[in-house]
Amino acid sequence: MFAVGLTGGIGSGKSTVADLFAARGVPLVDTDVIAHRVTAPHGIAMPQIAAQFGPEFVAADGSMDRARMRALVFGDEAARKRLEAITHPLIRAETERETREANGAYVMLVVPLLVESGAWKTRVNRVLTVDCSVETQIARVMSRNGFTREQVLAIIARQATREARLSAADNVIVNDGVTLEALAQDVEILHQRYLALARG
Repeated sequence: MFAVGLTGGIGSGKSTVADLFAARGVPLVDTDVIAHRVTAPHGIAMPQIAAQFGPEFVAADGSMDRARMRALVFGDEAARKRLEAITHPLIRAETERETREANGAYVMLVVPLLVESGAWKTRVNRVLTVDCSVETQIARVMSRNGFTREQVLAIIARQATREARLSAADNVIVNDGVTLEALAQDVEILHQRYLALARG
């Protein structure tokens, strides 16, 4: 099936854009949602996480203790790689299954780290990047998550640069100082283009 990879930095408004495509009947396969599912209470990644990192990284409800894991992997590259070695293959398998089962003219894969994990670009027909300024990203994430400016900058520093995401893109939606109506118009134009491409 024709697949569009949707990406963008933290706070760029990927979710808003994805929801606008979903409202047009486009099936979404969201790797963040899948990542949460595999580490949810009794998720398929949890036995390996408990074995690798210890019971203190399992919350009382049987899910991964996100705050504790985030604190660990943020400062420890080896720990981050160990976690990814567990979760990434499971996320990839679930993504492929959901993509196969999707019903629609085309499917949209919402992949925040699409540019960082080079292999993703071989799995999609088009890359759509949601773009905004770094200052807009910082303001949105501080407001939404209650993070400090320093925390947001640290997250941004670990993601692909704005330039890298733009150079990887086949299409770009600018989500900076625009109304939801204007954003919806941009989505509608691209939706029609993707429908035409999917139909060949």
